Amino acid sequence: MKKVFLGFIACTFLAIFACSDEFTTNPSPNGQDLESFFLSESNVEQALIGVYDIMQLTYGRDWHSAFLVKLLPGDDANAAGGNSADQQQLQDIDDYTAVASSNASITVMWNTFYQAIALSNLIIENMENSTLPNRERVSAEAKFMRAWCHFELTTMFGDIPLRNTVPSGAEDFGIPKSPRADVYAQIESDLLDAMSGLPNRAGIADNFRVSNGVAEALLGKVLVFQEKYSEAIPHFQNVIGGGEFDLEPNIDNVWSIDKEFGMESLFEIGYISTFGYNWDGNVAWGGRTESNLHIQLMGPRGDGIFGLDGTGLINGWGFNLPTAKLLTAFDTAGDVTRKAATVMTEAELIAAGGSVDQSAAPGGSVWDYEGGIRIKYATKAEDTSPGGVRELNYSTNFRLFRYAEVLLLAAEAYNKSSQDGSARTELNKIRNRAGLADIDSSISGNDLFEAIVDEKYLELAHEGQRFWDLVRWGKAATELAGTGYSAKNDLFPIPITEIEKNSELTLDDQNPGY
Repeated sequence: MKKVFLGFIACTFLAIFACSDEFTTNPSPNGQDLESFFLSESNVEQALIGVYDIMQLTYGRDWHSAFLVKLLPGDDANAAGGNSADQQQLQDIDDYTAVASSNASITVMWNTFYQAIALSNLIIENMENSTLPNRERVSAEAKFMRAWCHFELTTMFGDIPLRNTVPSGAEDFGIPKSPRADVYAQIESDLLDAMSGLPNRAGIADNFRVSNGVAEALLGKVLVFQEKYSEAIPHFQNVIGGGEFDLEPNIDNVWSIDKEFGMESLFEIGYISTFGYNWDGNVAWGGRTESNLHIQLMGPRGDGIFGLDGTGLINGWGFNLPTAKLLTAFDTAGDVTRKAATVMTEAELIAAGGSVDQSAAPGGSVWDYEGGIRIKYATKAEDTSPGGVRELNYSTNFRLFRYAEVLLLAAEAYNKSSQDGSARTELNKIRNRAGLADIDSSISGNDLFEAIVDEKYLELAHEGQRFWDLVRWGKAATELAGTGYSAKNDLFPIPITEIEKNSELTLDDQNPGY
C-alpha cells in the first residue's frame, strides 16, 4: 500500500532549524500553540508522519536529492545528463574537482536532514513528560529518524553539529561541531532506545514505518562503520534470525513497484502517482512532490539517442548512467541474473530490439556514456500514472536499507572477527540469490574480505553505498585512481550557509581542502 505523506510538517515548525533566511522567525503551527498541539494523540502521529515527509523530500528533491548526492562520488555511476554542464553541481560531485561549500545540492541535503532532526527533536522533547498512550513508540520512532539523519550526515561530513535539543530562539542556534565519535555515541543511544520502544514489524499497520528490527540492523551498521565488528555481530544475528525480513527470492522483484515495502526492505521512502502532476504548474518543481521525479530524471535519454524497443523501458532525461567498470565487474563475476536486474550493455540493448545513436546527442557523443544503461530504478512501463504527465508521476520507492545489505554487513563483521565460516554463510545467501555458486570454502581472511567487497559492489550498485564504503575501507585512492579524486573528497564541505549562520562555527571549522 502506498501512503500519501501529509504536508503538515515543517513549514510551520522548521524554519528556525535549518540554515535559511527564515531562521530568525518562529511561526506558530497553523495558529495552534505547541504545548496544546502535542496533547493530542492524533496530532503527535501527524507530527511523526511529518518526519517521514521531510525524508521523502530529502531523498527525492528534484536536482538536489540525497539519493544522487550520495551516489555520484562512487565508481558505479556517472552523473551523465545532457552535457558536462547539465546540473553543474551534480557534475562537480561526480568529477570531484570543483566541489565547493556553496554546492547547491550538498547544501539542500544538509538542510533537509537537519530539518528532519529538528522535527524529531520537537517530538522527543514533547513526549518526555507526556501521558499519551503512544508516547513511548512515538519517541522511539523519532529517535530512529534522528539517528538515521545524524548517521547520514557524519558519514558524508565527518564532525558535525550534534543537534539533540530544540533551540528556544535564534540565540541558541549556534553550536560547535562534535567529534564523529560523539555523534556515533548519540546515534547508538538513540537506536537502543528505538529498539526498546518500537514494535516488531508484524505489529505495525503502516508499512512504511520502521520496526525494532530496522533499528537493530542500523545499529549493527553503525558499529561496523566504527570497526566494532564483534559488537555488531549479535545485532545482525538477531535481525537475521528474527524472521522480520528475508531476501526476495527473485532479484527482479527487489525494485518492482509490486514488491514495495516487501520482505527485503527495512527502510523505504514511499512515492505515489495519484496527484496527476502536469506541466501546467501543479508540480512543485523545486519543492515538495509526492511522485518520484528521479525515475524520469534517470531514464535513458530520448531525443533519438536511446531506442528502447523490446526492453520494457521508457525514455527519460539521461542522468545516472553506469560506469564501464561496473559493467565489466558483472561480466567478470559471471553474474547474469543480477546484472539483468541492474544494468544493460549496449550490445544487450541492441539484441533486445533497441538502439543507440550517439550522433543524435549534442556534439555527437553522449556525455558520460560508457556503454550501458541502468535497469535498477529505471523508467519502467509497469509504473503506471493515472492522470497527469507520465514523466512527472512515477511512483517507484527508494529502498534506503535492504536485508541484502544487512547480510553483507554481517559477512564483513564475521570476517573481521575471524569467523570466516559464518561470513561465507551470509555471503553465499547473496550469491545464491544472484544465481552464483557458493564461494570456495578455502577462501578466508583478506581474500574473503575482498570477495565481500566485490559482492557488495554488484549487489548495492546505484544505491549510494559504494563511495562511502571505499572511504571507510581505505580503498578510495586505489579504486578511484585517475578520476580526479583526492583525499579531501572523503568528506563533503560543510555548507557555507551553515558557517555563516552558526555563530559557533568559523571558516577554520571547514573540512580539510575546501
